[in-house]
Amino acid sequence: MAMHLRRAISNRNATLLLRNGSSSLQSQRSWFHTPCSRSNGFFRTRYSDPSLSAFGFMQDYRRGFAKGKRSKDDSGAGSTVEVVDIGPTVKETAVSQMEAAIVALSRELTKLRTGRASPGMLDHIIVETGGVKMPLNHLAVVSVLDSKTLSINPYDPNTLKELESAIVSSPLGLNPRVDGQRLIAAIPALTKEHIQAMCKVVAKTSEDVKQSIRRSRQKALDMMKKAGSSLPKDQMKRLEKEVDELTKKYVKSADDICKAKEKEINEG
Repeated sequence: MAMHLRRAISNRNATLLLRNGSSSLQSQRSWFHTPCSRSNGFFRTRYSDPSLSAFGFMQDYRRGFAKGKRSKDDSGAGSTVEVVDIGPTVKETAVSQMEAAIVALSRELTKLRTGRASPGMLDHIIVETGGVKMPLNHLAVVSVLDSKTLSINPYDPNTLKELESAIVSSPLGLNPRVDGQRLIAAIPALTKEHIQAMCKVVAKTSEDVKQSIRRSRQKALDMMKKAGSSLPKDQMKRLEKEVDELTKKYVKSADDICKAKEKEINEG
């Protein structure tokens, strides 16, 4: 009988202990609800239990990160693409290429001998001295004595023989003579056959340069096409018209230079 009584008391104490522990845990957790922002429209549960605070913080952090990502996407969806005006770049590139073609034309025409002396007519001649090849105008100063005579004054008198040999070997048909520490080159009169040949060379050079100018125009139009829909139609048409005007301007410039050269050859 005493044994049964002790067992009953022990079971009763265990039940009370479990109930007290459960109520203590509930009081320590102290669940409570706090409203979040009105835009979210829900309630969030927070715990004062230290064992659960870290878990709650991670949930809030992940939820906030996801909301931030969505807001970033939403804000990007409403953004507008800035339209870049490529007009100045297209025109500057076209002008640079067309200008280079005109410079090349002038340089090529100076290589043609006419009946008049010109200091630039020897610039294209290459002189080999000391095993090194250099342009003649890097080794000597060329000046005009009169309309039919050139003077070649070397920076180094020791290169006089190399200069003479290079001029004689050039297709200009000149035969300079040594005059002290310089060379004197007389410009012979052009024959009828020579004049005709030179004029053909001028015409061919002119056509090559004009083709180069037209290729520059096509490159400019290709740049505009790559821009595609980023340019308004009216701006595209205006830019194309400006490029066409540049093309006509430089083609005319090439024609004028070549006509002047042909006149110089025929009058020589």
